[in-house]
Amino acid sequence: MDDRILIVEDEQKIADLLRIVLEREGFSAIAHAATAADAVRLAEAERPALVVLDVMLPDGNGFDVAARLRTFTDAPILFLTARDSDADTLCGFGVGGDDYVTKPFNPLEVVARIKAHLRRARGVAAERGRVHDLGSVRIEEEAARVLVDGAEVPMPAREFRLLCFLAAHPGRVFSPRQLYRQVWEEEPVGSSDDNTVSVHIRRIRERIEADPSAPTLVVTVRGLGYKLVPPGGGR
Repeated sequence: MDDRILIVEDEQKIADLLRIVLEREGFSAIAHAATAADAVRLAEAERPALVVLDVMLPDGNGFDVAARLRTFTDAPILFLTARDSDADTLCGFGVGGDDYVTKPFNPLEVVARIKAHLRRARGVAAERGRVHDLGSVRIEEEAARVLVDGAEVPMPAREFRLLCFLAAHPGRVFSPRQLYRQVWEEEPVGSSDDNTVSVHIRRIRERIEADPSAPTLVVTVRGLGYKLVPPGGGR
């Protein structure tokens, strides 16, 4: 496979294990970084299709690295860490992560998740001919980009898929669980999945709303869920 994978992991045994399993699954372009600084440098130079990112690094943490990556790439980020609290998980999603796997882990499960994220990312890039004009916000599905007041706004693949789904159904209310099924393509299993959706909604608002604390495009319908309100569409 041509998709380049960047593994950011300071434990060499874990990095080697992931590389071996990925190579057995057909991935040949695999880069490795053991520090936060090298992770940013390699990501800028090689533009990987997906990043596997450890949270605890010798010169920083993966959450800060993810925030840096999100300034120049929309590649899916899969956090790999021994930290498994809900707060850490939500922090990972809050800085633009797409998935969160805790150690110890099954390497085959990690590879399966990598493949799923790459399929979804390709699906976003492959969508054709759909443009949503929302006043100051323009969503171009073919180019996989979002413009706010004419300036392109970086947006991770999952957030982009969520925004596109809402834009394709203007005025329709979706519960967090409905959105999770549609965008994550998995069955939600608890309140943590609802929280995952709410974090992504918040991140979208921060990117496209003039006042994220008082959104006018992606709005909350109390007790029901979320909907996208096109300009002039009312509440």
